[in-house]
This record gives sequence, C-alpha cells and structure tokens, in this order.
Amino acid sequence: MNPRQRRGIVFMVLSVIVAIAVFVILTNYVQAVSSQVGPSTTVYRAVAPIEAYDPLGTGNLEPYEVPQRWTSESAQLQLSELEGRRVGFPVEAGTVVTRDMLVPPSDLSPTEREIAINVDAVTGVAGRVRTGDRVDLYSVFADVPGLPAQVRVLVRDVRIVSIGGVQTVVESSEEGVSEADVIPVTLALEPDESLAVTYANAFAEEVRLVALPTDTDLDRSEDIEQFDAGNLGGTAIPEGLEGLPDLEGLIP
Repeated sequence: MNPRQRRGIVFMVLSVIVAIAVFVILTNYVQAVSSQVGPSTTVYRAVAPIEAYDPLGTGNLEPYEVPQRWTSESAQLQLSELEGRRVGFPVEAGTVVTRDMLVPPSDLSPTEREIAINVDAVTGVAGRVRTGDRVDLYSVFADVPGLPAQVRVLVRDVRIVSIGGVQTVVESSEEGVSEADVIPVTLALEPDESLAVTYANAFAEEVRLVALPTDTDLDRSEDIEQFDAGNLGGTAIPEGLEGLPDLEGLIP
C-alpha cells in the first residue's frame, strides 16, 4: 500500500469518526430540547378581536401548537368543545381561549327562561354574588305614571346563570350622552317573572340584586313585598295626582 492510499484510508476513518461525533452531539441536543419542551398540544386562539357573547367557531378561532408542559389543562380543548360557545367579555386577537373563559351552557328546566339585565357595582351587590347563587330582585319605581314612588319586590329566590365581565355602555339622557360601566347578569326565571323583570328593567329607575342567606329553608313569610311613603307615615300618591283635592278613596 503506497503512502497516498494510506492517507486516503486515514481521511476516511477520520471522516467516519467526525460523522459519528456530529450524530452523537445532535442526538444529545435533540434529547435535551425534547426533555425541556416535551410533546406539543393544540390550543385555539382568537384570529381577530371577539366581542363579548359572540359565538365561537372556525371564523374567529385558529389552532395553535404549543408545548404541552407550558400550557394549562383548561386550554387543551377540542374545536367541538368551542363551537357555538361564548365568552362573556371582549377577547383580543391572539388570546388563547380556555375552559374557564366560557359562559356555562344552559341548564334550564323546561319552565325556566334566561334573561339578562345590566347591573353596576352597587346594584349588583358589589361582586358578592357568583354563578349559581340565588337572589331576590327589587325594583325602584319613581317616574312611572299611575304608580306611587316605591320599592317593590319583583321576584324572589332567583338563580344566577352567569355573570359577564365589565362592559362600557353609552347612555343618553336629558343631560347629554355619557358612558357607564355595567355587568351583565343572566337569570333563570319563570315566564311571568321574565315579563315582570323586563318591564322593571325598561321603566323602573333601578333594579337591584339582593343576596340571600345560604339557608334555603329560611322562613320568609313575614317579608314585606313593597315599601313607599305610607310605610314612613306619609301618603303614597300615584304619579300625576299630586296637588289634586280630596284624594281619599283614590289611593288604594
């Protein structure tokens, strides 16, 4: 074997050794990365801003691969679990939708109806109620023709279905246009109760949630249903009858 052949064999051996070394280094690197990242999973994120209570679906969600170890279990959802569901607050583009963001699905009985009203930090009991709690609804009537200024119990023992996030709404009045922060609250009501709450929400000066004790067997038969000037020793005069003489017999 001449010197040129020996040099060729040496170069071949060195090439094989270098190739094996590179393979080992790359294998160790891949294993190290895999050990840190782990398997990936699919989550769904908003492709554009989503308004509160807009239905979710392929039009506003896209799949996105992320390392499983770096995402929460509540984010690992199938598209079938998101189709048609809603989020109770605005969502920015790129936000991953998780299970705890979704408005709970309806669990109404055959006789119940869902109705939503807007409350604020005061009329909504300052955030002291949660989904599943039961409340009374009080209404304050002050400017409805034919009704005395009074506070009235609209409905008792109403179940809260869901509570949305804070939203800003535009309100118009004689003083001009203003903005207010409101919180949508969805209630489960019987049909007649739904009408009463809808009427009060449209015409009453204020509708309040009133939190209840956790004791569902509490005797509330002595609770009064309404309160007006008569309860304070005055006269409850219906709207439009102020100043008329001889009101006796006109006021029930």
